[in-house]
Amino acid sequence: MLHTFLFLILLTIFAVHIQAQASYGVDCSFPIHGKDFRCGDLLGDRHNFYEHFMEGCRKHYGSKANRCDVTENDRIAMSIRQPQSMVNFTDAGFMKIKAPTEVMSLLTQHWETNKANMKEEKWAAGNVYVNHWETPSYLVSVEDQSLRGGGYNLKTKIWDAAKSTIQQWTGMELKPTSMYGIRMYTEGAVLSPHVDRLPLVSSCIINVDQDVDEPWPLEVYDRQGNAVNVTMEPGDMVLYESGSLIHGRPFPLKGRFFANIFIHFEPTGRPLHATTDQHVDELDDFLPPYLVPGSPEIAHWTSQNPGGWKKPSPSAPIQQAAAPEAHFAAATGDFERLQQIVKKDKRMLNTQDANGWRALHEAIRFGDKDIVEFLVKNGAEKNARTGNVGQGSSPLNLALQFHDEKHPVVLYLREIGAEDIAEGEL
Repeated sequence: MLHTFLFLILLTIFAVHIQAQASYGVDCSFPIHGKDFRCGDLLGDRHNFYEHFMEGCRKHYGSKANRCDVTENDRIAMSIRQPQSMVNFTDAGFMKIKAPTEVMSLLTQHWETNKANMKEEKWAAGNVYVNHWETPSYLVSVEDQSLRGGGYNLKTKIWDAAKSTIQQWTGMELKPTSMYGIRMYTEGAVLSPHVDRLPLVSSCIINVDQDVDEPWPLEVYDRQGNAVNVTMEPGDMVLYESGSLIHGRPFPLKGRFFANIFIHFEPTGRPLHATTDQHVDELDDFLPPYLVPGSPEIAHWTSQNPGGWKKPSPSAPIQQAAAPEAHFAAATGDFERLQQIVKKDKRMLNTQDANGWRALHEAIRFGDKDIVEFLVKNGAEKNARTGNVGQGSSPLNLALQFHDEKHPVVLYLREIGAEDIAEGEL
């Protein structure tokens, strides 16, 4: 336990000042638990700001405008349901420190080498987490092999370099679940306050670079429901329990850009530095160790995971999150690399990642009809659904979320008789 104690001392020494708690709670800056703004003009005319925000989404998506409201209602429902259902592994739920030197070195080198080749991020139709219809976001992927130094090796190095810090903070052993790349927000960007979808539980935000006229605060809500504004500069790292801590940036970015990376982990249920396997007997056979039994999230989680949580065997090593090479090639449009992978092992075509996505789904999001056609002709299932239990979107439904009716990918999927099945539909 000595190194845990020393780590906490180091956190105290190196922790960076967090701005004083703001004098407001939920539903003041942005709808979080409901759409009735509670604070009048304390923060300006936030009601009209929000109405403009939502109307911008509806106008942008036209015939799919209803998806804006569906996604928005889901965001609010999650913000109510999830925080009260999660096990809290830390007292405050968040902390700002300086990023470990090794992590920052990897990120800075990748950013500086590849920022000139960043790609515009694609969002599903009706997504209201970022106002991408007004201010596009861009991504420097860490897994894109077409970028210098990019690929799964870099992704693993970043995960490994960040994991020990978050493990020491939470006191739990963790396994990687999600990390896409360095996202660059642009002027006017707004990030709706939200909690992350499970199994994104123990996470961090690292600010890699920025060019702003004034700080763009991260608004988080403490355990008492009070807003706290956290400012970040390059090299700052915010540790946060992303599945339970409401967080966002509801005030528009004033400046040219703000570049962050989000690194996510899932607790394994094993306490850090455990010397026996006693914890395995104490774990639930169905629920993951971060959900409170009998809480409001259980019904939703069970509907998405009818087989339950996979309880680890005693002394089982922590596995890295599944990240098939074919997914990366399809997601980045690397046709040549994808052909090599399929030629070597066709089983990669229908391998699923942690979210139930296959290479075909990634290719559809990227929007390359030739790659989609290649995958289908080589054995990819044209109606394979996302989600761990195959209850998510079908390929055609996914294509309609990311593209319009006349997009070549949509036209091709319709031509081969693919079905339009939405998430949750039978």
